[in-house]
Amino acid sequence: MPLRERKKQATRRTLRRVALELITQRGFSQVTVEDIAEAAEVSPRTFFNYFPSKEAALFGADPARIAALRDGLVHQLPGAPALDALRVVMAGDARAVAEELTALGGDPAVWLRRVREARADPHLRAAQSAQMAMVERAIADALAERLGTDAERDPYPALLAAAATGVFRVCTTFWATAGGTVPLDQLTDMAFRALADGLPENCAVRQVTTTPAPRKDDDH
Repeated sequence: MPLRERKKQATRRTLRRVALELITQRGFSQVTVEDIAEAAEVSPRTFFNYFPSKEAALFGADPARIAALRDGLVHQLPGAPALDALRVVMAGDARAVAEELTALGGDPAVWLRRVREARADPHLRAAQSAQMAMVERAIADALAERLGTDAERDPYPALLAAAATGVFRVCTTFWATAGGTVPLDQLTDMAFRALADGLPENCAVRQVTTTPAPRKDDDH
């Protein structure tokens, strides 16, 4: 990556990290864009070069990531079923998310938990819902293009897209709750394989997510 792009990426990550830290400490409504910019040692104008709002600093997917997601869904695994391509691409996206959180410094699962804690604010919940709706639409459009169909007339691409965002949301939540003990991309891959198999009760992903109940003598 060229030096200029590396610097831009570093600035974007610094702004995200600072926004997360301040909002976790003070609460969303008590933090302004000016506060984030000052703590990151940049101007508010620089902040807006990277994010349109403080909500976007928490939840806004990088436009380049969404473009890569769409391109992968259209072109990866040519000739394979759409669900197979979806599994491969979403697992790759999960890897990118984990790497982005790792790049913030410290435990990536801790950063993800901070994002989720911030969702206690109703305004932020609405912002994230809007973000997920945009991602879901991008997935549906890409799948429709791959399948040579029209997403407005054929419900299948939208159905797969809705399933994909649901799988991804569950995987990231579990990943953060479990402290990142299972790699996010591996967990996502397993979940999509289970989906493709019809979500059988004995699917492999349950070996990861199911914790045996404690025995009575363990309480003493």
